Amino acid sequence: MKILVISLAGIGDTLFATPLIHELRANFPAAQIEALVLWNGARDLLGGNPHLNAVHQKDLIRAGPIRSLPFLWRLRRRGYDFSLNTHPQSRWQYRVVARFIAAPERASHRYHGASRLDRWLVTRSIPQDYTRHSVENNLALLPLLRARPLLPRHDYELYLTPAERAWADEYLAAQGLAGRVLLGLHAGSGGTKNLALRRWPLERYLELVRPFTQAHPEVTVLVFGGPDERAANDELLAQTDPARVRRPPTASLRQAAALVAKCHLFLSVDTAFMHLAAAMKVPGQVVIETPTWNPPIQPYQQPFQLVPNPGVAGRNLEFYRYDGRGIQGTRQAILRCMESVSVAAVREALERGLSQIQR
Repeated sequence: MKILVISLAGIGDTLFATPLIHELRANFPAAQIEALVLWNGARDLLGGNPHLNAVHQKDLIRAGPIRSLPFLWRLRRRGYDFSLNTHPQSRWQYRVVARFIAAPERASHRYHGASRLDRWLVTRSIPQDYTRHSVENNLALLPLLRARPLLPRHDYELYLTPAERAWADEYLAAQGLAGRVLLGLHAGSGGTKNLALRRWPLERYLELVRPFTQAHPEVTVLVFGGPDERAANDELLAQTDPARVRRPPTASLRQAAALVAKCHLFLSVDTAFMHLAAAMKVPGQVVIETPTWNPPIQPYQQPFQLVPNPGVAGRNLEFYRYDGRGIQGTRQAILRCMESVSVAAVREALERGLSQIQR
């Protein structure tokens, strides 16, 4: 049997697929199991996964339909027996990709606002469940392959190498940070649709970081982010004490994960780095609620503190559903929503997390 796991949504969403991949291997030990991802970072996260035979990556959005066709045709010629579109991939275009690759059996979830087109694009489907984590939504696909959960426990699976973990140790030693309290910070968010609007304002991070590091000289802040967040991180670094706030020279998401694993606290909105922090079991994880916050994307199998967003006020599904659209509301309304989270509320959550790890 040849199985293709399709995970074309966010980088963090690819972590949601790793328990399913492990279960597929447990159920079909002799199968050829491969993955298709959109982002380089998603390919990084699946690197070294012992349950996969191959990982295929192509930025289909940037390449466009015409330039993507040769790549997709090569996948089609591999002759998959079964493909699975993992949760959450609500855009119908992701299921068009599965249809073009043309495995005879194509599984997916049924999303809000699904049309007749979906019944042509896939052959088997189940309804998504907003009350369950995406990991559990993915595991619910197993019966479509006449499989069942065999593992005693599920969690994000990220297989770092000894060299990657050693790099993190060497960086901390070289910077004189070994033994210090490390606060990881990711001030960005995904850039597809209008999801960048869910970032907490940069000036709020500045209002938070400067007094927090002054009050806690034992804390060093490590700033993480990709190329899309470089400008914001540059400004953050320019307006804070370089002895207290550092930007590690990570060359890949895997190196970043190895360093996140060394953090005692981690602060972000719901991003790929939030899931990295959960996967690396950072003990004091703090998440600022955004309009995209829902049970399917909470940190999985990891305690965390959620800083409530007064602008959301329990209306999460009014702002964002898995229907292929962006956050609902005007740009100004979404920005005001994120501005409604106070510095004091985030500071209080960090103080609680710091107190807990210092006990």
